[in-house]
Amino acid sequence: MLGIPGLTSHHPGIDRMGAGCRIAASVSVCRFDEGRSRIVLGERVSLYEGVRLVIGDGLCPEARLVIGDDTIVNVYAYLSGEGGLEIGPKVLIGPHAMLLSAGHRTEGNLPIRDNPLSYGAIRIGEGAWIGAGAIVLQGVLIGAGAVVGAGSVVTKDVPDEAVVVGSPARFLRWRDGCRSRLTWLKRLWSG
Repeated sequence: MLGIPGLTSHHPGIDRMGAGCRIAASVSVCRFDEGRSRIVLGERVSLYEGVRLVIGDGLCPEARLVIGDDTIVNVYAYLSGEGGLEIGPKVLIGPHAMLLSAGHRTEGNLPIRDNPLSYGAIRIGEGAWIGAGAIVLQGVLIGAGAVVGAGSVVTKDVPDEAVVVGSPARFLRWRDGCRSRLTWLKRLWSG
């Protein structure tokens, strides 16, 4: 099929993959860890053109990148496992989305590139959707069935079944059929 990567059982830099994975030849893997961390794909994972997988230098004990069964990662998405990245099954990640589990500290007067890295694991729950161009920052949990709107910047945890939009991302509504959890939501997203 046009635009859909072909079936593959191996891709350079990926440690383990389940059956039925589709990985475009242009998917790149950037590793600084000399094989200490793991990149693992479940079954029937699809990685489209230009996707970039990054795994750290092994200094962070959480460093790993795990993608669950039946997940689709659309074109030119950037997935950082340097601080730990776990993507559940049946997740959709839109084109040009960025999941950033590491960053640079900013204290002192050193050039930023010379400061140590900061880390925070990202976890994406089953059936979530990360929209086109969205950015998820380190340490964030995206709940099961949650929706992150296109172009949003997520700096806080997102509850199951919530729809968040904007920069910074703010609660918009619950997905249709979801029971209201207004009290919990006000506490989590106040400010």
